[in-house]
Amino acid sequence: MSKLSIIVPVFNEEETVAIFYDAIELERKNFAEYDIEYWYIDDGSTDGTVAAVEALIARDENVHLVSFSRNFGKEAGLYAGLEHATGDYVAVMDVDLQDPPELLPEMLAGVSSGEWDAVGARRTTRAGEPKIRSWFSSLFYKIINMVSDTHVVEGARDFRVMTRQMVDAILSMQEYNRFSKGIFSWVGFKQKYLEYENKDRVAGTTSWNFWSLFRYSIDGFVNFSKAPLLLVSVLGTIAFVMALIGAVIVFVRALVHPENSVFGWPSTIVIMLALGGVQLLSLGIVGRYISSIYLEVKKRPIYIARKVK
Repeated sequence: MSKLSIIVPVFNEEETVAIFYDAIELERKNFAEYDIEYWYIDDGSTDGTVAAVEALIARDENVHLVSFSRNFGKEAGLYAGLEHATGDYVAVMDVDLQDPPELLPEMLAGVSSGEWDAVGARRTTRAGEPKIRSWFSSLFYKIINMVSDTHVVEGARDFRVMTRQMVDAILSMQEYNRFSKGIFSWVGFKQKYLEYENKDRVAGTTSWNFWSLFRYSIDGFVNFSKAPLLLVSVLGTIAFVMALIGAVIVFVRALVHPENSVFGWPSTIVIMLALGGVQLLSLGIVGRYISSIYLEVKKRPIYIARKVK
């Protein structure tokens, strides 16, 4: 029998651990021809998440746990899960059941047929989310697909089933700064997406807020686009040209109207502030790229496991 590994990153999800397991087991009848293993990846939870997973391990030998020494982030959790999964096919799912288990049979059929290397899921609606978050999310996808050579599917979830070949390709990308949505697209292979409407969490509260999502989007731009650096060059060129034009205007005016050569201090201050702002913005963008390089060259591990079961 072929084996399916299900990777489930968790962070303070004590309430949903068992609910998720029961929901998958209820769906098992629709893909009973597969052996199955669960890999719960605990991202340094501070509640009873680890105890909840260990209770499942006592019930089912196919349930496994990787518990981090601290919070390393969801991207590290995804990588750890892919690294430990032993299945012929690997699924990535959120524990809150916003990723519908009923899509698994169709996903497995797609990859097992050999027609597709990955079958993912994308939301067609964002019902239940704050409108401002939905607007910024839509804006992010539009901008990153304009400035990046790697196409990121709008509304795509991490929820997908992949072949072992594709998983091995993803694992070969061992960069410290990870943006999985971009990595999934960058490795290529034949991929398709199943559409579904947004679902609410079954229990608990999300650990993602607007600020964490904003930082995640910045990681996406830095990791898969050089456009911000190009923007710095464009701003610098514009500022230089404007300075030359200004210098010519000042010189000509001093020749024509020498009595007014000191005129224009308010406009000078405004220009200086504008140029200072452009310089600080440019330094910030360049600094963000340099910080990514700094973290990469340190060669720190993507995660540290405190416990593996």
